Amino acid sequence: MKRMLSLRDQRLKEKDRLKPKKKEKKDLSALKEREVPQHPSCLFSQYNTQLGPPYHILVDTNFSIKAKLDLVQSMMDCLYAKCIPCITDCVMAETEKLGQKYQVALRIAKDPRFEQLPCTHKGTYADDCLVQRVTQHKCYIVATVDRDLRRIWKSPGVPIMYISNHRYNIERMPDDYGAPRF
Repeated sequence: MKRMLSLRDQRLKEKDRLKPKKKEKKDLSALKEREVPQHPSCLFSQYNTQLGPPYHILVDTNFSIKAKLDLVQSMMDCLYAKCIPCITDCVMAETEKLGQKYQVALRIAKDPRFEQLPCTHKGTYADDCLVQRVTQHKCYIVATVDRDLRRIWKSPGVPIMYISNHRYNIERMPDDYGAPRF
């Protein structure tokens, strides 16, 4: 049988002589606090009550490039209501950086029917700008063909407009506003 050293043995170092501290038992009766993201009051009925005609549609850089359709008319055909396309300063700057090859997209973005939205943040990355604006204000529809912009799915109540079969489609739009069903 092996013998065990006592804690007072001279061969032990000073740090080993100390007795290990007993773990404190957690009080299970105490309430646990956790942070839950607060959803805006406009999403009370599981759909966004701030959406309504005339629709404000945030247009991404890729959306104006990929679409060979008239942007405003096709949006109105999709939603059966007046649509106001909105372009942020970041999207405009990103379109200008693309150069001569995308001159038509830049001319579309400078159309007087489009509403120019000023940006107050630093940097010109359009995806972050769109996500930030949509999370702050729930009154926009986002028009994009970018798969990386799926971060918008994390913010509830934001419809996404996309292109399929040479038509504009919209998803996550409340049925009460007459969104077309396909």
